[in-house]
Amino acid sequence: MSSYKVVEIFESINGEGMRAGELAVFVRLQGCNLNCSYCDTRWANEKDAPYTLMTKEEIFEKIRLSGIKNVTLTGGEPLLAENVDKLISYLQGNEGIRVEIETNGSIPLDRFAALDKRPVFTMDYKLPASGMEKFMKEENFALLQKYDSVKFVSSDRNDLERGRELIEKYDLTKRCHVLYSPVFGKIDPEEIVEFLKEYRMNDVRLQIQMHKVIWDPNARGV
Repeated sequence: MSSYKVVEIFESINGEGMRAGELAVFVRLQGCNLNCSYCDTRWANEKDAPYTLMTKEEIFEKIRLSGIKNVTLTGGEPLLAENVDKLISYLQGNEGIRVEIETNGSIPLDRFAALDKRPVFTMDYKLPASGMEKFMKEENFALLQKYDSVKFVSSDRNDLERGRELIEKYDLTKRCHVLYSPVFGKIDPEEIVEFLKEYRMNDVRLQIQMHKVIWDPNARGV
């Protein structure tokens, strides 16, 4: 029987994405294959990070008892977990559950996008200041659909320009939702607004990390 290294399961609101502000249950799995300069969950990415082994049934039972429909699989990088496709399919098979996958852009999405009950993807494409852009799989853009999102977490003007280049190259606003999000404390959100105005970037959204405004920016489980 498959089991998963669960660092935490908690109830909160979606701080980002197209369901921002809505209640969600977050299932954070251990481990990540990247090391972004601005990572705010590095504590969950280490191999020695404490975790609880849970079956898909045990994870679902926690979700069921919460009474919350939105479920976010996150990390780290949740798609690294062995047999995670079985977990996704199991959760998706329960009526009323809406599964969103937060993925870092380095994992091929083809086999997950081909699942009978396809989840929603929020792909966090890593821009230059992250130090991780060389690991990005641009072929994933072709797999994104109207309910999915691409998030460009930006530290500076160079990141904003690179995001714009990718939006235009892959015609992303006609394919999925497109979000710019500031690295907390690195760039003023006003600069992103001015950038969007400068280039008349219709159908692109500024996304503030709502949970970092409501709670302490370093708080866990929120």
